[in-house]
Amino acid sequence: MTTPENPNAAAPPASGLLPAIGAYVIWGFLPLYLLLVKTVPPFEFVGWRIIWTLPLCLLIVAFRRQFPELIAAFKSPRAMLALLASAVLIGINWFVYIWAIMAGEVYATSIGYYLNPLINVLLGTLFLGERLTRWQWLAVAIALAAVVLLAAGALTSLWISLTLGFSFGLYGLVRKQVAVGSLPGLTIESAILLLPAIGIAAWYAASPAGSSFGQDWQMSGLIVFSGVVTAVPLLMFALAARRMDYSTLGFIQYLAPTIVFFLGLFVFEQPLAPVKLFSFVLIWIAVGVFVADLWARKRAARAAA
Repeated sequence: MTTPENPNAAAPPASGLLPAIGAYVIWGFLPLYLLLVKTVPPFEFVGWRIIWTLPLCLLIVAFRRQFPELIAAFKSPRAMLALLASAVLIGINWFVYIWAIMAGEVYATSIGYYLNPLINVLLGTLFLGERLTRWQWLAVAIALAAVVLLAAGALTSLWISLTLGFSFGLYGLVRKQVAVGSLPGLTIESAILLLPAIGIAAWYAASPAGSSFGQDWQMSGLIVFSGVVTAVPLLMFALAARRMDYSTLGFIQYLAPTIVFFLGLFVFEQPLAPVKLFSFVLIWIAVGVFVADLWARKRAARAAA
């Protein structure tokens, strides 16, 4: 965009703030959508989610002219092996999340995604040779205390939080090793999972209860919409990741589990047991330490520059 004062002025870079907030708001309010499809068995729903995500991804890939990147990934054995692993991890993550929400374990999913950035930092230290600052180690230690507290008083839901946190953390770690964009990567992952997804849908269709898709137009429309709520926020996230620094994006990502927490409290009306409340308090403290350290190092880098 030019100005009357300087017609040759370069357009300012687009901000990533709005797409970042949009992505995490959609992910945060996703449990409300899952309430609408709660009559669909979680395993079947994951199958339909994969089936309807793929065509939408292909449409967006075509619109963004990313087919060359897609073809290049298909031709790379290393990329395809990594995407096979990431497809399995994201499939596990989707299933556990959907099952947990439909089973009423809303707080466990919130804790899992609060833990995820701290798990990412820990995985980076273990596998990528990255070093933690003293404050980051403190944040990890406080988060570990929250996990121990959950193990002592809420063991039945601890596996949900840890599975969500580690599956998404490992997913990010695997995807970090391969130079494939978010959208082409999701497209290939969906293609890898397509045959199992079709098998799941067919198995439910052959069961006495029949398929959840096709019996009622409203429910069928909601199932098709699962492709939208999968691909669109990921595309918004990809735009944000290119346009803003990682520390700011890392701060915004806490928006989603915070929304899920309040949905669990006020919409799902889940009782908040003392042990879970104390775990949340510890995790919030860990998040505060982690974010404060990110911003302090960001300010120091700017001052040095």
